[in-house]
Amino acid sequence: MYHKSYTHIFWDFNGTILDDADACFKSENDLFEKYGLPLLPSKEVYKSLFGFPVKDYYRRMGFDFEKTPYEILAAEWMERYLIHVENAALCPHVADALEYAKGKGIFQWVLSASKLEMLEEQLTALGVRSYFEGILGQDNIHAGSKEYLGRAWRAANPSARVLFIGDTDHDAATALAMGADCVLLTTGHSTKERLLSCHTLFVAENAYKALTQIFD
Repeated sequence: MYHKSYTHIFWDFNGTILDDADACFKSENDLFEKYGLPLLPSKEVYKSLFGFPVKDYYRRMGFDFEKTPYEILAAEWMERYLIHVENAALCPHVADALEYAKGKGIFQWVLSASKLEMLEEQLTALGVRSYFEGILGQDNIHAGSKEYLGRAWRAANPSARVLFIGDTDHDAATALAMGADCVLLTTGHSTKERLLSCHTLFVAENAYKALTQIFD
């Protein structure tokens, strides 16, 4: 049984709200090809390897930051991502989930490793910005850890009862850091097998199914 007294839901963005795993997979291979690294053979392989912070993931994949600084790679990746993500839509059933949570009177926030300015633009373009009381994001495009953002929010809101919805082990770690329960979705950037190894309430196929499993 899951308790139904959450006051806040924190949403990850990429792979949880925005269905951009395919765009990221293509952007990765564009970058790997440019620098002569082995291409990822499939999106499933990408989902089995990807992780945060992205700088560490790049290092594991073979980039030499003494030859090409990470900041340059991040900028080059972003150029490709903005092309591939142009037609990306909401993850399946996210709109239903946002409306469902709104109907329950739960405050909704976004907490992401993406740049805050980009989050605002993408949420607005997707037509869902109005669902969120606030957005926590980075001041750069380097996709580092977001745990510190969660901790700072928790310190200012110690009595909130928080459910975190994400799609990676980093989301599970962020939820733990801010004292939140966590549900992970298979819609994004990790394989189901990786998600099942995380400390979560459960792993779900989509956000609406997760929320109705908790509250109905």
